[in-house]
Parts: sequence; structure tokens; C-alpha cells
Amino acid sequence: MSAKSLASEGKFTSRYPLHCASCLLLSVLCLLLFPACGYHIAGTATRIPPDVKTIAVPAFKNSSSTFRIEQQVTSAVTRELLERTHYRILPNPPDADAVLKGTIKDVRARAITFDINTGRATSLQIRVLADVQLQDLHTHKILFANSDYVFRQEYQVSESSSQLFEEDSSALDRLARDLARTLVTDILENF
Repeated sequence: MSAKSLASEGKFTSRYPLHCASCLLLSVLCLLLFPACGYHIAGTATRIPPDVKTIAVPAFKNSSSTFRIEQQVTSAVTRELLERTHYRILPNPPDADAVLKGTIKDVRARAITFDINTGRATSLQIRVLADVQLQDLHTHKILFANSDYVFRQEYQVSESSSQLFEEDSSALDRLARDLARTLVTDILENF
């Protein structure tokens, strides 16, 4: 029988509304039962257990050849944790509930733009590769780890070579703040 003949006999039309209603009901149930499949509001989930009240942030290690980068990153991470969390931040691990350890593995700079008249670099990109780990000192469980944090920051090169070191330092400060902001966000959010 064709769909026309079923419709004329009333068999097809009487089942169609029931079938449509069943599909609609199933769709509504799916939407009600699974509203958060893979989604959550940023900043609400945490990897840090509720019994952790203090976090130690000892000085990061420096395996790169960049002078004092570990001090800039440690300072920026400490500042970011103080500003964005309710945890008490300590310098020494024995006094804390958790410890955030880090190592600056590599720092590289490369020219990205050049002056067409002189051939000199006009802007550089600096890249830092870091290894970070947050450990609960009560359970010895790793709460967060990323052995390949990669951060990049661009900055303009001064035409005066005497100002080059000042710009390099401010670029590293900006890079340390960006690294700290991303690190704290990754620790606090459950991604």
C-alpha cells in the first residue's frame, strides 16, 4: 500500500501524531537529563580538594640560559594566586597543604619582523617552555601537571641598543604574567 492509500484509510494519519509526539517527548527528556554534557561555567570546577587551605610556591628552577627568568615567573605566579584565589600562599612546602613546583626548561627569542631599509630586526618573539606540577602534600596526589607549558610574547626592538635590555626585561615580565594567568586558570578550572 502506498502512503496515499494509508492516509485515505486513516491508518497513516492516526499514527503520525503519536510518532511525532513520541519524538518530541524523547527530545525534551534528553535536553532535561543531559543539559551539561561537557559544558560548565568557567571557574566553578576545581582540581584542588577542599581541605587544601595553603599552597607553597617555592622558587621555580631555571634550566634555561636566561638570567633570573625563574624569579620573574615565581613572583608572577604567587601574585596571581594571591589576587585570584582564597588560598594562603607560602614560600616553604613543609608548612603548606599543597605545593606548586615549576621548572623553566627553555627560553628562546627569534626575530619576526625586519626593517626593510636596514635589515635590522624590529620585533622579536620570545618563547618559554615550562614544566609545572601541583601536588597535594597530604595524599601525595598530583592535582595538576603540565610538562610542556609553552608561552609566547612579542615585543618591539628599540633602535637604540642601550634600551634593548630594558625592553627585554619588560617583555619577560609580560610573558611571566601571561604564564601565571594561564597556569592559575588551568589549575582552578577543570579542563
